[in-house]
Order: sequence, then structure tokens, then C-alpha cells
Amino acid sequence: MNETNALDPEDLKIVTLARSARARNGVPEGAAVRDETGRTYVAGSVHLASLKLSALQTAVAMAVASGATSLEAAAVVSEAEGIAPEDRAAVRDLGGAETPVLLAGPDGAVRLTLPAGENG
Repeated sequence: MNETNALDPEDLKIVTLARSARARNGVPEGAAVRDETGRTYVAGSVHLASLKLSALQTAVAMAVASGATSLEAAAVVSEAEGIAPEDRAAVRDLGGAETPVLLAGPDGAVRLTLPAGENG
């Protein structure tokens, strides 16, 4: 099922930003989060010898470092079939268990939407 057509324009925006980060940086995944004020934070995955962070973990860290106190939504663009538990945990830590996390494929089509507190 393609959930993209039913997306709120602000959610579609973070999916588009995540997709752009993935393509621009040539990384396996891109992510974007929207904080309680509507600001967005966009990141790609980080793979260094001493540091490995998923795109979503990086985007959440950027939000926290910029003073965000909560999240409204998060999006990941990846070829993965699910959203990693540690990624949902990072969103849950800042946004709470009900914060929606969207998973889209490289084409931008949303394949899955889960609350951060749910397994999937």
C-alpha cells in the first residue's frame, strides 16, 4: 500500500528532505525529523571507524544539539524493510512513544508508519 498520497504536507516534506539527504550524500539511508516548533533536521548515516550512527540517530542528535525539546514526526528513506529498534528508541527518547516514524523507499513512497514506541 502506498501511504504517500495520504500524508500531511509537513510529513511529505520530511520524507522529501530525507530522500534528498540520501541521494546528495550517497549514503544507504537519509532521515529527517521535525521538532515541536516545526524546525527540521536532516541527516545521512555516519560510518566512521570510531563512530557509526544511523541517519535517524544522527537527525535526532542534531535536533537535541540544536535545543529541540520534543519531536512531532520522523522519516527514514532506506531500502530496509523495517525501522530498527534503536532508531525508534532515539525518536521515543525525544518525542515520546506516540511520535510517528515513517519509512519510505528510495523512490520516496512511504511503506510503513509506526509510533516510535511500537515494534516493527
